[in-house]
Amino acid sequence: MTTPHEANLARFTAAARRCSWQLLAAYSSSFTLASRLFAPRTRQHVAAIYALVRVADEIVDGTFAPPPTGTATPADNQDRDAERRNAEQLTALLSGYRDEVYAAIGRGFSTDPVVHSFVATANEYGIGAELIDPFFASMNMDITRTEYTREQLAEYIHGSAEVIGEMCMRVFAGGALAGDAEAAASARSLGAGFQKVNFLRDIREDTTELGRNYFPGRDPGALTAADIAELCDEMDADFAHAREGIARIPGRDRAAVLAAHDLFAELSRRLRAAGPERIAAGRVSIPNRQKAIIVARAVRTSAVMG
Repeated sequence: MTTPHEANLARFTAAARRCSWQLLAAYSSSFTLASRLFAPRTRQHVAAIYALVRVADEIVDGTFAPPPTGTATPADNQDRDAERRNAEQLTALLSGYRDEVYAAIGRGFSTDPVVHSFVATANEYGIGAELIDPFFASMNMDITRTEYTREQLAEYIHGSAEVIGEMCMRVFAGGALAGDAEAAASARSLGAGFQKVNFLRDIREDTTELGRNYFPGRDPGALTAADIAELCDEMDADFAHAREGIARIPGRDRAAVLAAHDLFAELSRRLRAAGPERIAAGRVSIPNRQKAIIVARAVRTSAVMG
């Protein structure tokens, strides 16, 4: 028999999951379209993961602006003071968010609906520090670093994207792939491919608004067609490896993952064809009609995979 506490917790968890889905739907049209193909139970877990990641991204990507101190400073020091104050407050916010995630995992509850939704998923599927710590470490790098070596970028991509792919893999088909090393490697490659596509799509915002360069040894404001081709080759290699593992996903969840894969692979193709000037001008996207065609094709293809 369900106790009043259990009923109240179930109601709050259901509401928290709806909040997570709303965040997903608000921020990623392509991934939302693909996610609608997941089995309902998988969909709520994927949304829970995405929403937590989204909030952490918003912390480090400029959504929060620290208030002015009201203290006059010499003009040549003002920018440095503001930058330092901003970094300190962002670090405190991110650390507090991470601490709340871990505290909530321990108690099975958070007053923050997004954290609560994630915690319900994490506790059910064993998503722990081995995946959560690298994620928050990468988010912290966005506060403290603007340039990356190849090794540093690989570390950043691991925490910001690869571990997210592995978190999602753990919830597919009710956890059917838990412990499958090949599926985990495929999921990491898919996450890395997504991230690299977004690096190139978001180059104007990252460079001009956030002052970041995710292209070691390259000037993001002066990429050549050859640079773009090389970057797209890296994405396509990630997508090719990821596709090998998609056939291992059981049931309708396979169609959702294949649709997301194919949508981002199409973005890679469009970025390659767009050229430096178009990429520098703004985000390259896929028309809605073409998205629908890609998703429908993925559904048909997934039915004969495996």
